[in-house]
Amino acid sequence: MIGRIRAEWNRLREVAVHKPGMEMFFGLLDPIASLYERPFSRYKARREHDSLVDVLKEKFKIKVIRLDEEILRAADAHASIRAEMQRMALNSISYVGSGKQVESAKSALASQVQYYDSNHFLDILIMRPTIDARLGATRSTKSSRIGVAPLNNLYFMRDQQMVSNAGIFMSRMSSQQRAHETELTSLLWKALGAPISGAAKPPATIEGGDFMPMGDFALIGCGSRTNDSGVKQLLSSGPGYGEIAVVHRPGHPLLPPASAEPMIDMHLDTYFNVAGSSTAVGPSALLKAASVDIYFRLSKGMYSKERTKQNLYDYLKGKGFNIINISLAEQMSYATNFLCISDGKILAADASRNMPLVLRDLKGKAEADASTYGRLFKEMKKEYSKMSPRDIFPGKAMGREFGIDFEVINVENLTGGYGGIHCMTAAISRP
Repeated sequence: MIGRIRAEWNRLREVAVHKPGMEMFFGLLDPIASLYERPFSRYKARREHDSLVDVLKEKFKIKVIRLDEEILRAADAHASIRAEMQRMALNSISYVGSGKQVESAKSALASQVQYYDSNHFLDILIMRPTIDARLGATRSTKSSRIGVAPLNNLYFMRDQQMVSNAGIFMSRMSSQQRAHETELTSLLWKALGAPISGAAKPPATIEGGDFMPMGDFALIGCGSRTNDSGVKQLLSSGPGYGEIAVVHRPGHPLLPPASAEPMIDMHLDTYFNVAGSSTAVGPSALLKAASVDIYFRLSKGMYSKERTKQNLYDYLKGKGFNIINISLAEQMSYATNFLCISDGKILAADASRNMPLVLRDLKGKAEADASTYGRLFKEMKKEYSKMSPRDIFPGKAMGREFGIDFEVINVENLTGGYGGIHCMTAAISRP
């Protein structure tokens, strides 16, 4: 059933994506402020996204739903969807000027909506313009000054929701840059008729990259992107698992304890993933540093916390999982951020291509702030010097030993936005 997932390794049937457009152009004007890891080629990133979609559709026979195409299809087919998108778009526009000027500009735009196609309103929602209403009142004197606050990270489609055994739980994004992405994805799920089990509300923040459905249980990461309130609200929504393990974001062993750098392991799926029903992947240093609180579902659907604490590594071992240990250099190069296609089959980014780019970016950070990044850069450079492509997951011997069947694709520009294939795909059907 669409919008319900019991286990990350069940056969993937449908996935939602968003091909980045002009919003990425604006994001690349200031990559750091846009939450990107590094500068990259937008043209090549878009080509890589086309290749990703082709592999999913042609090789794995997965139905790929594009956010823009599905929303536009629904808006053109259903007057109610178009009306809702139109209302959302007009409300998303900001204005600069006096009250009278702003009201005049709003009225003028509202009076023209019948002349625009649905794509016009979708672009407004993605670009989020600000109109200066102070400029000239007549056609001969009027000039245009329009700014934008685009949704630069919208192509990371995993994060705007969690898809559990009970349906879709809508996120509340932790960063200002991503706060409005859920408005668009909510419209997508409505267009698809997917079940919404709940939505996070203030003061909660919770993001889909921190959720991993694991069959009889599920994992929820708690840290820089998902807070305690977000975890509690998801548990209260009844996610449909008898056991939930809350995984606390580990301190990175190569960064100072007081480091403000949250991005390296911002989500659970940036340092942990499952390649099948018995195989997990991640750097043991981080898995052992991540403490776990275990919650059991009571008869009335509420969850009770177990007092015993353990780390994620031991917890997974206790569940019978084999763990493929990867280096921290592989983890930073998005080796864990693969997409599980079915039990034992994965689609992975080519981490051997990502690694020199990540290393180059880290070198710049280390030169600017040696006390924070110097040790991390030194260790990653050392690890990289000893590796060949065959040593890097998923090609490394341990992956073959556990029977992991894999396909590797190049997304070296797309990963510059600070995420891998798992982040870029919203799995919505795994029967």
